[in-house]
Amino acid sequence: MPTPTPTSYAIGKIKHGDANPLTLYAAKLPPTGDLTKREGMASPWKMICDAADSVEDFAVHGDEIYLMTARAAPRFKVLREKLASPGFASAETLVPASEAVISGVASAKDALYIESRDGAAGRVARLGYGAGAKLEPLTLPEKYPSCAIASAAPDVDGVLVQTTAWTRAGKTYAYDPAQKAFADTKLNPIGKFDALPGFESVEVMVPGHDGVKIPLSIIYKSGLKLDGSNPTLLSGYGAYGLSRNVQYIPTMIAWLERGGVYAVAHVRGGGEYGEEWHKAGQKQTKPNTWKDFISCAEYLIAKGYTSPARLAGQGGSAGGILIGRAVTERPDLFAAGLFDVGCLDALRMETTMNGVPNIPEFGTVKNADEFKALLEMSAYHHVKDGAKYPAVMLSHGVNDPRVEPWMSAKMCARLQAATASGKPVLFRVDYHAGHGIGSTKAQLQESTADKFVFMLWQMGVIKPLP
Repeated sequence: MPTPTPTSYAIGKIKHGDANPLTLYAAKLPPTGDLTKREGMASPWKMICDAADSVEDFAVHGDEIYLMTARAAPRFKVLREKLASPGFASAETLVPASEAVISGVASAKDALYIESRDGAAGRVARLGYGAGAKLEPLTLPEKYPSCAIASAAPDVDGVLVQTTAWTRAGKTYAYDPAQKAFADTKLNPIGKFDALPGFESVEVMVPGHDGVKIPLSIIYKSGLKLDGSNPTLLSGYGAYGLSRNVQYIPTMIAWLERGGVYAVAHVRGGGEYGEEWHKAGQKQTKPNTWKDFISCAEYLIAKGYTSPARLAGQGGSAGGILIGRAVTERPDLFAAGLFDVGCLDALRMETTMNGVPNIPEFGTVKNADEFKALLEMSAYHHVKDGAKYPAVMLSHGVNDPRVEPWMSAKMCARLQAATASGKPVLFRVDYHAGHGIGSTKAQLQESTADKFVFMLWQMGVIKPLP
């Protein structure tokens, strides 16, 4: 890959399927800048790190590279190498591991900017390039629960920072290191529904099944009564070390305005607390993912936010494992389940078009221990005849290249045949959609409306039309 100016090196990046660690190489650029015209010459590429070094992000400044690694640092640290003589073993530690999880690095002309997180909340700090420079946390002019690096360039001073909140839209700020001040770029003008008053959010820590504390974000309308009657949607993911970051979802206002509660469970398998958190919900430890979700559901009920008759659970893609196993393990907790483009037959996953790249995350049936782990996380194989399952809506796009739609169809048929509750199991199919990433605004809005109506119907809040 080409590197932004100014540097005299090219960086080669190899990604290993859906695993996070990278393999990186450096090559000195010839005067022409063309690495292809080297017939008869030795390879110019020198290894910077391999997958075993657990490097997940990097930034280049001049003839140095900065590496974000989890090697011997589950919450990550930042190292520096000289591109002229790279070698991971001899890299210098610039930012040691700490309680905060380092989640990204970006190089600007004036400094290295470092992104970190605590649970769902992100922060940005600055580290000058000079000897003895110290990490400087950046303080935004407005109070937002989270922020992240939006953009930085090696030939431009400062950084763009994107703020986020659960209850209002964020802004993009430009940081000027000379003035040590932020300015609103006005790139995100506040729209009609981007800062409505009357909504609140709270972050709590929920004891998990094994005593580990699970972060839970709860968003609701001001004045909420904790009497167990509130329609509540609990969402989760928990895979690939990806975090469920603080995010404003404008369409969720329609749910909150009706007195609904929206909650996000930051379960193990995600990246909220670094690589340890990720590994604690992967392969043989995958049950922690849905058990954490169950613990969060129990918390919402115990604290009066909702009741089983008014609680829905949601998971999508790899989060299909989370919601599928939560519903099959504790069907009594939920009035409804939303299974969105979900991975529901884990034993057959690696036979699909996108299956092999996911082996590092979930495992392979060719390994006895990993086969057992896959069987345990496979929702389809845990459906029991005669069980009283909640109402379920499975949604899938026919053109999905990541999780094939037959998984939802197969799970739908199995649940319809098995359930003894009399509650509906529906399959919502969009013949013009895929995994959801490229869906149009209209497709997303129609899908959201269908899910809201389905949940409110099953919770007894509204009645279906005759």
